[in-house]
Amino acid sequence: MTLYTSMPLELVLDGIGNEPAPMVEVSRGGLTMLLAPVAPGVGRVVRLVSAPLDFYLLPEYSPGSLVYYGTPGLEEKPVPSVNQPSSIM
Repeated sequence: MTLYTSMPLELVLDGIGNEPAPMVEVSRGGLTMLLAPVAPGVGRVVRLVSAPLDFYLLPEYSPGSLVYYGTPGLEEKPVPSVNQPSSIM
């Protein structure tokens, strides 16, 4: 891969070795989304993992929106880290 940039390489690659922030996968009905925790019970939408097509057009589920996932009716499960081995067997 070739990278053409006028910025110094140190600025472009700054933080490339850092561990990504922990993510939480939250399900509500037919919607499953990946959230970055901001505060207890509050997360910022990173992406929709699985949802009905009309949910992708709703602004409250767009990436960067804040979602309260500590409320009843939401099912929360942590997403495994990239470095942890997965048990697929």
